[in-house]
Amino acid sequence: MASTRSRPLSPHLTIWRWGPHMVVSILHRATGIALSLAGLAILTWWLTALVDGTDAYATFTKVATSPIGLIVLIGLTWSFFQHLLSGIRHLVTDTGAAFEIGINRTLAILTIVGSVLLTVLMWAYLLGVAK
Repeated sequence: MASTRSRPLSPHLTIWRWGPHMVVSILHRATGIALSLAGLAILTWWLTALVDGTDAYATFTKVATSPIGLIVLIGLTWSFFQHLLSGIRHLVTDTGAAFEIGINRTLAILTIVGSVLLTVLMWAYLLGVAK
């Protein structure tokens, strides 16, 4: 008879301490999904409104400039910048650099801070130009 040996178990999320690098990794996936689904839907609606004429474009503009529309557009802008900066961070680590925990943690925090800062700057400019 074969004896049963206990096999090692894979570490569970409760064992690992959460850090900024884990948050950025999850955000990278989530922002990619948001950009793919919501971004593509809004882009398609905008292009369709351009083709369909002034009434369709006026409807799109009315929805896009409403408070909920602005929240969605600002969220997509943040998603874009977060995904971009996280992608650059991944590119750096793919070269074999920045694997030390301190540098890795700092770069992860910088992606979050940078994406928020770039979003605020872009929308401050866009809303300032619109007035």
